[in-house]
Amino acid sequence: MMRTLAIDIGGSGIKTLVLDESGQPQTERNRVETPQPANPDLVINAIVSLANQQGEFDRASAGFPGVVRAGVTETAVNLDPTWIGFDFAKALSDRLGKPVRVVNDADMQGMGAISGQGVELVITIGTGFGSALFLNGKLVSNLEMGHHEFRNEETYEQQLGRAALDRVGQKKWNRRLEKAISSLKNLFNYDRLYIGGGNTNKVTIELPPNVKIVPNVSGLLGGIVLWRD
Repeated sequence: MMRTLAIDIGGSGIKTLVLDESGQPQTERNRVETPQPANPDLVINAIVSLANQQGEFDRASAGFPGVVRAGVTETAVNLDPTWIGFDFAKALSDRLGKPVRVVNDADMQGMGAISGQGVELVITIGTGFGSALFLNGKLVSNLEMGHHEFRNEETYEQQLGRAALDRVGQKKWNRRLEKAISSLKNLFNYDRLYIGGGNTNKVTIELPPNVKIVPNVSGLLGGIVLWRD
């Protein structure tokens, strides 16, 4: 049986879990705080430490909070600028001694949550604001929509990231989220919207029928999909 170590890297925490070939968890999820500064060396050290607690695995999948192309991290707004242009897949593979595939964290969250039918949009609300768009189960684009203007000359991330939640409070933050859901519906005409990330437990508004909150573990469960060629 091929076992996959799934890794979810966030601005505040790093999580790991081992999955079997069907994507079923084989271990308990473990977590550490994201090290500061969140540079490649310290983050990889944290991942290796978590991996050593997870037992045997044959390969690894990592969700990273930024643009990823061919295993190279191109942006890292909520981590450290030393990630820009860093070959993360190779560096992590060298340390783990296993093959590694890396994608954006919202992409990986979506892979673990979507139905695979129609237009499906995934957003993650945590330290930052992630997004991914799928059509009939295929990833169309990692949008990095969090850094696009949303309202009041501020981006989605500036209005809905963790710092904004702490600053304006839960009630006002929820009103902003409601406006964002409406705006995204008009923009993408999605069939379904999935909301994941560490701040989903702060959502108090009534969601439309085609909008669903997905558990944080979806960001790990999507790890198996990266190996389904």
